[in-house]
Amino acid sequence: MERGVINLRLPDARTRKGRSIVPINRGLMVALQTAREAAVTDHVVEYGGTRVASIRKGFEVAVTRAGFEDVTLHTIRHSAAVEMVSSGIPIEQVAQYLGHSNPSITFSTYGRFAPEHLQQAADVLDFVRLKVAR
Repeated sequence: MERGVINLRLPDARTRKGRSIVPINRGLMVALQTAREAAVTDHVVEYGGTRVASIRKGFEVAVTRAGFEDVTLHTIRHSAAVEMVSSGIPIEQVAQYLGHSNPSITFSTYGRFAPEHLQQAADVLDFVRLKVAR
């Protein structure tokens, strides 16, 4: 928390999937600071006086209580990527945030959500600008 980042990398490399070190935004920092103040252990995220090893079960319970269906952690990850790309964040930054080793993977999945993605193609079809053949 002191550095303002979350290290998502696995210490023992149990998975080949990329993991990132990502900045903490202001809203999350406030929530984490509140959790730290209420913590009874040295862990910021805890439950019943012990650290939380995985958020999966708690997430699934929250989804059920909210009455949602077919919402997974991957759904949240996908929604976050779509929001970043739709807001104009460069694909390279989104790729790094998601832990993709190759931005082309990110572009093939999320490029269609970039507001400028097809702008050049649309501009070619701007009939106001087209010259009329005589």
